[in-house]
Amino acid sequence: MSATEFFDSPQGRRIAYHRSEGQGPWVVFLGGLKSDMEGTKAVHLEAWAKAQGRAFLRFDYSGHGESSGTFEEGCIGDWHEDTVAVIEALTKGALVPVGSSMGGWQALLLARALPERIHGLVTVAAAPDFTEDGYWASFTDAQKQALEELGHVELPSDYMEPYIISKRMIEDGRNNLVLRSDLSLPFPVRCLQGTADTAVSTETALRLVDHVACDDMRLTLVKGADHRFSDAACLALIEEAVVEVLRAAG
Repeated sequence: MSATEFFDSPQGRRIAYHRSEGQGPWVVFLGGLKSDMEGTKAVHLEAWAKAQGRAFLRFDYSGHGESSGTFEEGCIGDWHEDTVAVIEALTKGALVPVGSSMGGWQALLLARALPERIHGLVTVAAAPDFTEDGYWASFTDAQKQALEELGHVELPSDYMEPYIISKRMIEDGRNNLVLRSDLSLPFPVRCLQGTADTAVSTETALRLVDHVACDDMRLTLVKGADHRFSDAACLALIEEAVVEVLRAAG
C-alpha cells in the first residue's frame, strides 16, 4: 500500500490523503463522521479503481484519521473547506464523489460548490442536515442547556466511543443545510440505504430523493443492511452504483 501523503490547505490544516492517477472522471471517497480513509469502503473502492485504471482519491477531514486538528474543534463547514481544497489541489476535470453518511452531506455541498465538475454522484446512507434534524431535534432541554453552558454535549454511538458534539458544530450546521432550499443535481445520482441502519433512517433517504431536482436519481434499499454497509454484497452494490453513474453520464 502506498504511503500517506499530506496537503496543507489554504485554511492552514494538514490533510492526509491517498491519491492514484488513472482515467477520469476522478472517483473521490468522502467518509463519515469520525471515520477515516482507512475504512473498508474507502480502501475497497481504491482497490477497485486501481484495477479499473480509474483515478481515485481518499482523504481524512481535519480532526479525523491522520489529518491535523481534533474532532471536537471541527464542524461541517470546516470539513467542506477541506473537501473543496483537496479536490481543487489534487484532481482535475470531472468528479464522481462517493459520500458515506456525513460524507453524503459533504457530497451534496460539493455539488453545490463545484457543479460544473460533478459527473455523477453516489451516496451510501447519506446523512444531510443531521446536526439539525438528528442531533438538535432530539436534544432534551437539559442537553440544550449543557450546550449553552458547557459548549458541548456527549452522545453515545453504536459504533465507537461517544461523540462530543460542540455548540459550534450545531450552529455551523445551520449554515450548511441542504434540505431547506432548492437543490439541483443535473447529473446521475445513485443512493444506497440499508433498512437496518440505526444511525440514518430510510425516511431520511426518501426525504432526500423527494427534495432534490434530478432527472436521473435512484434509491436502492437493502433489506437488513446496517449503517456500515460494508459486507461483500454491499461493497459490490457500491461498485455497481459507481459504474452505473459513470456509464449513465456518458
